[in-house]
Amino acid sequence: MYFVGVDLAWSRRNTSAVAVAHGDELVAWKSALRSLEEIVSFILARAGSAPAFVAIDAPITVPNIRGSRECDRLVSSLFRRHEAGVYPVNRTLLERYGGVRGQRLGERLVKAGFEHNPALKAPRRGRVFAEVFPHSAMVVIFRLDRTLKYKQRAGRCRSLRHAEFRRYQRLLHSLAGGDPPLRVPEEILDVEVERLRGYALKRYEDLLDAIICAYTASYCWHRGECAVVGDLKSGYILTPLP
Repeated sequence: MYFVGVDLAWSRRNTSAVAVAHGDELVAWKSALRSLEEIVSFILARAGSAPAFVAIDAPITVPNIRGSRECDRLVSSLFRRHEAGVYPVNRTLLERYGGVRGQRLGERLVKAGFEHNPALKAPRRGRVFAEVFPHSAMVVIFRLDRTLKYKQRAGRCRSLRHAEFRRYQRLLHSLAGGDPPLRVPEEILDVEVERLRGYALKRYEDLLDAIICAYTASYCWHRGECAVVGDLKSGYILTPLP
């Protein structure tokens, strides 16, 4: 069984990252994919026609023209004390970036033989994809009091981000002893983030998020301790629950 994480950029102008796990090993990764075709080709080149679960960090189902999806509000409420709020999305907002890329990626995966199935129903060894949210997943998987502060935000200093990146690396390293286990190569976890600037740091951030998406897929698949917050019609997020 392959578990694939996709940190999907909202706009083609930005790059996306993909991480592929097989068994308890991270076996392939790439952090500078730009087009949807590149993303799907990378997934298929690694997973082939084998059973696979693709976990996508991006809105897939967005029926609302304005405002936010109910699932975004619910997950934000559930994880408010952990500071894991979901950015509210609607079609008007996403049109500024060229439309709902998660939906278009899903359509390409369907053509490649995947099913949009966040409920992970039978057949258990099929080829499915679903929307996930790394921050709520990390809170549960790593038992965090609050989310890691590694992303660029106004007023967030570089030293704090570097410290949180190093913490992120240690947490990913700890997955080797997790349930289920995942061994992340040292060449990823030993990166000196202090030496990265600009696009290089952003692409590294995307890669780590793709890895946690892949692990979220494995976690939900093996343990079943996850919930589909929302539904396929109005939008949903598949997330582990505390």
